[in-house]
Amino acid sequence: MGFSSFLKKFKKPQPTKQEKSTTWIKCPVCGAISFYKEVQKEFNTCPKCEYHFRMNAEDRIKLLTDEGTFVEMDKNLEPNDPLHFVDKKSYKKRIEENFKKTGRKSSVISGECKINNIPTQLVVFDFAFMGGSLGSVEGEKIVRAVNRAIEKNQGVVIVSTSGGARMQESTFSLMQMAKTSAALASLAEHNLPYISVLTDPTFGGVSASFAFLGDFIIAEPGAIIGFAGPRVIKQTIGEDLPEGFQRAEFLLEHGLIDMVIKRNELKDTIGNLLKYTLKEAS
Repeated sequence: MGFSSFLKKFKKPQPTKQEKSTTWIKCPVCGAISFYKEVQKEFNTCPKCEYHFRMNAEDRIKLLTDEGTFVEMDKNLEPNDPLHFVDKKSYKKRIEENFKKTGRKSSVISGECKINNIPTQLVVFDFAFMGGSLGSVEGEKIVRAVNRAIEKNQGVVIVSTSGGARMQESTFSLMQMAKTSAALASLAEHNLPYISVLTDPTFGGVSASFAFLGDFIIAEPGAIIGFAGPRVIKQTIGEDLPEGFQRAEFLLEHGLIDMVIKRNELKDTIGNLLKYTLKEAS
């Protein structure tokens, strides 16, 4: 199964091209038709049922950070192709195509910012770049953000949306799971907070490593979160899965995450957590 086919298993219902325009947008859950600007005003949520549409990395940075405070770091890092990997296309070709689509050569934007006036290291994944997959560059950006946090006595916030490890980098990608986990262990040794925010979807090697290592693990409403997909799990255990399996609310009910927070409350929640945990650390 190709990577793109794998990701289709976890797709949350999204509006079609006919349903979405620069003027109108149709909610795939309640069917309400709203002005697109009205949806944007509500932090990309449906004004009727509060369905959370997916959000790109730039908009999420605007949502979480104090205006004008975000400074991107390590922007020039870009992947190479040590394995000369080719499936339907070469890895280099895929990077070029995703660069044209997103304007970046990484699925991660990392940098320094202020969240409710608290200096913070922020890492944000973007599903639009190769399904938010975790490769060597993404792992390096996370580690550098953690190292900056230790140096400056700051907290770390990572917003995840990913299909998992990047298959085109094979073992190099899998190594990032251990690399990022080790860096976060060092952050914990310095008594500095790490807040993990899980958005739709968060799967594979990301959920199996840093995404579930947060001192606080927050998810957005309705987000699909897990390691393997429901079809694979059903085939493995030979049983039907519970209703709502792998949704954020199901994970909260079963103690796998700490809280489910609506998008319009996310910044203040993170800010308060940083405020009190950094106060304890000082």
